[in-house]
Amino acid sequence: QVQLVESGGGVVQAGNSLRLSCAASERTFSSYVMAWFRQTPGKEREFAAAISQSGGGTVYADSVKGRFTISRDNAKNTVALQMNNLKPEDTAVYYCAADRSFGGLSRLSREYDYWGQGIQVTVSS
Repeated sequence: QVQLVESGGGVVQAGNSLRLSCAASERTFSSYVMAWFRQTPGKEREFAAAISQSGGGTVYADSVKGRFTISRDNAKNTVALQMNNLKPEDTAVYYCAADRSFGGLSRLSREYDYWGQGIQVTVSS
């Protein structure tokens, strides 16, 4: 069972940056595709970004492409989401997720096996 713990959330003004981090408990962290999703009240969980096991492949939602960057450090069992030029519509609870299936970089939440508890990001206008 992989435990994922997010950190780095908070309140920022529009146009500023924030960096989220997710720490994994599993020694085989490097074998998982990792992703970030986000969710606002009353809406389904939305894909933001995913990164391959080696870190060599990434995929982004159109809504964050060019502003967000996902990265990982397999030596430290961490994955990060650098969020620049934040907008009020980026306000959400952000979740770190892990996919153990050795599949591709999925945008579907049902493909991910482990989830963090979520962390709030609020962008004020």
